[in-house]
Amino acid sequence: MSKPHWRPARTSDLAAISAIAARIHPALPEREEVLAEKITLCPEGCGVLDTDQGIVGYGLAHPWMRYRIPPLDGFLQELPDSADCLYIHDVAVLPDFRGGVVRAYVADIEKLARRSRIATLALVSVYGTPPLWERIGFRAVTADAELRAKLASYGDGASYMLRDLAAM
Repeated sequence: MSKPHWRPARTSDLAAISAIAARIHPALPEREEVLAEKITLCPEGCGVLDTDQGIVGYGLAHPWMRYRIPPLDGFLQELPDSADCLYIHDVAVLPDFRGGVVRAYVADIEKLARRSRIATLALVSVYGTPPLWERIGFRAVTADAELRAKLASYGDGASYMLRDLAAM
């Protein structure tokens, strides 16, 4: 039995990604086409956690602008030319396969950010997960009214978090 490992996501993985998303995020549904667009726009930021039993997790990230949260279940259309962060849109892993795997995905995203000369990682933490992200170096940002309005679509308690790579 091989250890779960991250590999690049492919469009052929979309059915598995969508099934995991529906199971982990039932209150935050996103269409398969929206998830597919992220893989198309930034394939190097998107991965799946592969095992002998198949895909058990995924991560989707892309260049973006700090403090500008992409709409949930909305198309990006294109990536910004002057991106100043790598935005981790989602990392979802089935419960039986958790334990250090998110840290491994974030390490890959950090390498991508550094290669792209981007010094910040950003994400929206949902379901009370800020402690997990804090252990990986993220810090919650005090949200202004505009940011709070955007966070509302991510559910109660959603928190915008940044990780400064320059300080590490």
